[in-house]
Amino acid sequence: MSRRALLQYLELLKQSGIQHLYHESAQMLTPVGKKALLEDLAQEYSDCTNCPLAAGRINLVYGEGNAACTAMLIGEGPGDSENKIGKPFVGAAGQLLDKMLAAIKIAREDVYITNIVKCRPPENRNPSTQERLACMPYLVEQIQIIQPKILLIMGLVAAQSLLGNTHTLGWHRQSRHEFMGIPAFVTYHPAALLRNSNWKRPAWEDLQAFQKEYEKLL
Repeated sequence: MSRRALLQYLELLKQSGIQHLYHESAQMLTPVGKKALLEDLAQEYSDCTNCPLAAGRINLVYGEGNAACTAMLIGEGPGDSENKIGKPFVGAAGQLLDKMLAAIKIAREDVYITNIVKCRPPENRNPSTQERLACMPYLVEQIQIIQPKILLIMGLVAAQSLLGNTHTLGWHRQSRHEFMGIPAFVTYHPAALLRNSNWKRPAWEDLQAFQKEYEKLL
């Protein structure tokens, strides 16, 4: 991450009312402490009104999983099922994600899963730039607390938001990237695979590349 980009994210944190950065202190937290901190923050942000998505929120979908994970998975935004339940990837796309992870010998409980935005966009449209920026400080904070060693970014919106460009998904999939100094791999969003089965083969290739690096880190 460049110095300029880091300063921009720090300013976003300040504007969102987040007063503390946990990057250094998180190194001293136990897994139980990280889990408790994330749960407290999820509750604290549950009534967030930083963007228009709050108007359609039933539940804030903050994130779920292993707070001491090696791998963190980042999607685009919650759908209808997630909005109702308050957990990420619980609908049809979530069921497919579980199968995708199982295929590369990763259990859902081994990773932490979240999204670029924490509230459902109406009709599952792509979140606007304003909405993404409003939620970005929360995601940065989650990464600082969890300190994953590798990221799997799912979908074009997530890839463009985190990597700061307007390139195609195909371009992103060609190589590994970095976000906040963490190796990052990009693949299709599970919902996209449900719409077009022709993408399942290239998605499998993405997962194999991710698995190879993930297993080196264990």
